[in-house]
Amino acid sequence: MTRPSYGRAFALWRDASPKWPAYVGHPFVEGIRTGDLLREKFLHYLRQDYVFLIHYSRAWALAAVKADTLAEMRAASAAVHALIHHEMPLHVEICAREGIDPEQLEATMEASANLAYTRYVLEAGYSGDFLDLMAALAPCALGYGEIGARLNGSGGPYADWIETYGGEEYQSLCRDVGALIDGALEHRMGRDWAGQPRFEALSGRFATATRLEVGFWQMGLETEE
Repeated sequence: MTRPSYGRAFALWRDASPKWPAYVGHPFVEGIRTGDLLREKFLHYLRQDYVFLIHYSRAWALAAVKADTLAEMRAASAAVHALIHHEMPLHVEICAREGIDPEQLEATMEASANLAYTRYVLEAGYSGDFLDLMAALAPCALGYGEIGARLNGSGGPYADWIETYGGEEYQSLCRDVGALIDGALEHRMGRDWAGQPRFEALSGRFATATRLEVGFWQMGLETEE
């Protein structure tokens, strides 16, 4: 299928990221598509992802602090709302059906790959500016959108997960995030932002976050006690 369009910056970053195919086509993702992924592996991933999303929501909240404009603040706030009120409840619902309550979810001990990824994203926001944070946040937000669009309609035991990321609500959010990034680049760097050294540095940050996404999927396959 044609890859979804989430803006110019994302397309450039994605194409420049060596690990992007390994991320969106990881065996864990293929296991979700085919339904062959062991349930225990999926639940292990889901518990880790729930903890990840707590930190990820904090990073988007930090984006509101780092924003230059009210429009950027609104977009960051909308992302936080979507994470807390739509994406995380999916995790709670699926885990509840398996006998894992919200308190157990929040008490999940973070795997090493989870610690590495979440702290990298937060550090990008603490030490960098709004653009650094966007480059670090984008692989998760937009990568899941690309995966969801590709897997949408696959059905099987993971259909509810697929429909969350492949559905129009999440796809619309991805388009909004892509537009936010493009607008933020032009606002700070002018219309020729793609040819500037700063954009190359941001591409490197995006590539690092993508590499950590690959590690997160791998963590889902290799249960860590």
